[in-house]
Amino acid sequence: MDFGDLSIELLTDGFVQVDAGGPFGLVPRLLYEPFFQPDAGNRIPQSLTCMLLRSEGKTILIDTGLGPKLTSRQEKRWGLDRSAGGVVEQLAAKGITPAAVDLVINTHLHWDHCGGNTRLDGEAIVPSFPNATYLVQRSEWSQASHPDARTQGTYFSNNFETLLASGQMELLQGDSQVTRHVRCVVTPGHTRAHQSVVLEAGVWRGLFVADMASYAVNMTKTAWLPSYDVLPLENVRTKQVWQRWALENDAWLFFQHDPFTPLATLSPDTGAGLGLVVPEGAGELTGAIPTPTLPTG
Repeated sequence: MDFGDLSIELLTDGFVQVDAGGPFGLVPRLLYEPFFQPDAGNRIPQSLTCMLLRSEGKTILIDTGLGPKLTSRQEKRWGLDRSAGGVVEQLAAKGITPAAVDLVINTHLHWDHCGGNTRLDGEAIVPSFPNATYLVQRSEWSQASHPDARTQGTYFSNNFETLLASGQMELLQGDSQVTRHVRCVVTPGHTRAHQSVVLEAGVWRGLFVADMASYAVNMTKTAWLPSYDVLPLENVRTKQVWQRWALENDAWLFFQHDPFTPLATLSPDTGAGLGLVVPEGAGELTGAIPTPTLPTG
């Protein structure tokens, strides 16, 4: 879909099943059930949506999903459904080879967002996109390189250390303009240096929200915080800032993990919280994301 000189397409690295206690944290099941009905194992579907951009002659990928390095045991644990192919396969269907990707923006370095940064070549870990520069916040890289007892299960060095060694990973220090259409903004809370991506074309505005709000309802309900957030109260403040921005700009919000509402705008508070509106033309983008076919038992 084109917005002036900016082209946007959505890709998916598949769907997984996660325990509802992850995305909804302390929110009582009675409150979130109208939005997501867990299965018998208390699991709900989660998408691994990524974004393909073309701006100023550059081919840009935002996040890379879980990627191709998972063992069969890990795939089973995630309940991974990649029946529509992964990111590389979906790029190939659009005529884009890994070598043609110029930039990869990592919103953060949790493995469900950057596992596709690298791949196995025999026993060696090599860049999945050999000519790309990978962009991530320096502080995020620092946290990922020195995980603590809580984060060591989601930060894995094989997703980024190879890129540092090859000189392909650029460490950003704060908000950074990538092209005139694309801007990385630090949105702390989920991690200390999590970043979202602002998209600008003429008067149109968009935001790749990433894990500032895993699902659309997490954006409308300010206090609904995932148990994964490292700085939950900071994420409340971050969401409030970007809620105001989204309302002021009638911005299109892209929700990376929401399989049912991957794209919406916010509508003002009516007393029951902010609302969601699917913008006209959204289907041209969201039609690329298939409906999850995860088991429900």
